[in-house]
Formats: sequence, C-alpha cells, structure tokens
Amino acid sequence: MPVLPGAEPFAHSGSSEIGVLLCHGFTGSPFSMRPWGKHLADAGLTVRGPRLPGHGTTWQEMNRTTWQDWYTCVREEATALLGSCESVFVFGLSMGGTLTLRLAQEFGDALAGIALVNPSVMTTRKKVRLLPVLSRVWPSVVGLGGDIAKPGADELSYGRVPLRAAASLAQLWTLVRADLPKVRQPMLLLHSTVDHVVEPENARIVATEVSSTDITTVPLHRSYHVATLDHDAPEIFERSLAFATRIHEGRIETPRTELGAT
Repeated sequence: MPVLPGAEPFAHSGSSEIGVLLCHGFTGSPFSMRPWGKHLADAGLTVRGPRLPGHGTTWQEMNRTTWQDWYTCVREEATALLGSCESVFVFGLSMGGTLTLRLAQEFGDALAGIALVNPSVMTTRKKVRLLPVLSRVWPSVVGLGGDIAKPGADELSYGRVPLRAAASLAQLWTLVRADLPKVRQPMLLLHSTVDHVVEPENARIVATEVSSTDITTVPLHRSYHVATLDHDAPEIFERSLAFATRIHEGRIETPRTELGAT
C-alpha cells in the first residue's frame, strides 16, 4: 500500500545518551510529529518516529488494523531504543499519548519519562458505546482531523474515521485508564485549553490517576488538538527537550540500583 507523501516514518541516530520515541495520533501520521522530531534531532538526541500500521495510507486499510497492531509497532521501537540509549523517553500526541501510557505501564522504570500532548483515555461522546454495532453497518464517518488554530496548517490525516479501528481504540482506552496507577515515570503533560477532538477532561484524569510524583502540567492557550503543528509547537518542543535533559542528568547522578531498572 503506497504511503502518502509526508507520512513516511523518520529516524535520526544521534547521541547514545538520550533516545526519544515519538508516537502520532489516530488517523494521523508521522507528519504531525516531524517538526518535533527535527527539534530533538537538531539537539543531538536519537529520535524515532514510526508510522503506525494502517496510518498514512487509506482509512480502508486502517479499518483492518487494531490497537494491538499499533502497540506492537511502538513497543518494538521502544525496545530497540532501550538497547541503544542510556535514557529512553516516549512522547505522544492524542492516541499516541494513549500508546505512550501503555508503554509506561508495561516497561515501568526502564523508561526514563514520558511527555503527553492532548492524550486520550476516554470520551464523553455517547455514540462511542455503539461502535461495536455501528462499525458493522457503516465502515466510516466524517473525520475530525485538522483541528489546528494556526491558519494554513494541516496534519495530513484521513478525512474519515474508520469505525472498526475506532472501536478498537475504545478498547485501548478502557485498558489504559484502568492501569493508570501503574504509570510512575516523570511526566510532562501538555494540554490545549480548547480542543475539538479530545475533551480536556482527559488531561485531568491522567494527571490525577497516575502514580507519578514528578509531573509538570502545561496548558496550551493558543492551540487546538494538533498542538505539535500549532502556535504552541515551539513551547512543546523546548519544554520536552528541557524535560528529557533534566531527567537524564538526574538518572546519571543516581545509581541504577536506586532506579529500580529492569
């Protein structure tokens, strides 16, 4: 299946000290993470921006994938980074944040920290409960992509939401939210105060239900959902770089036996 121009995965092999895995959102592609990845790569970090299965091609192909496919992809990338970098971080946007939280729940202290931009773990939209049934009748509905305040910006996402894939995402939300107390890594949580895709309630749930003691919460007042391509993108990039640098330096000063690394 041909990949849309601009939706290709990206990678940069920089320092072996800090590695960052960037996870894009539902129906999106690495396009929404590329500027973030470039900022980190320019600072000398090792960066991986995979394309999740079914993304960056057609919504019909995405309907043949599930959350297990998406998670397997990022899990393999995280495992590879853990084998080559001293401190590994995972940064995620929207559903990429959901996958990031799942990685944090599985890998524990092996991950140095996580950064989330408008992560999703639930929705108040009542129709989501009907997805298992609706997806058997309608393969897709009009999408919510392109929620960006910056004029002329586009995220290169699908124009339709594949409903079978959406039903699988809802299953992932249930699992991730139930296990939020297992998340204990340092966390940078950035959330748009106006978001037409993911309800702001999601950020509050994440911040209050994880077990992390090192949490920095940053409201984004000038951006909508796809904040990595919006007005607040420079702040996201700079804060995440400073976050990774701070945590890494702290880990160097702390013996690994105290970190509980596995």
